[in-house]
Amino acid sequence: MREILDAHVTEPGLAVVEVAAADDATAFAIQELLAARCAIAPADRTTREPGKPGVRLRCFLDLRQEPSS
Repeated sequence: MREILDAHVTEPGLAVVEVAAADDATAFAIQELLAARCAIAPADRTTREPGKPGVRLRCFLDLRQEPSS
C-alpha cells in the first residue's frame, strides 16, 4: 500500500483506516459499517501482499460530515 500522506489527516476529524481481514467480503463489510457512521471515501478493491495471508483495504473518513444515504 502507498504511504499515508499528511494531506489525508491535516485537520481534526479526518482519518485514514486500514482494515486487515481474512477475505474481501469481511474487509468490505467493515467498510460498510464505517460508512453507516460517517462520511467515507470508500475503497473499491482490496490488496494482497504476496506470500502473506489475508487482504488489506484502506478508506478515508471525514467525521465532520454526515454519512451519505
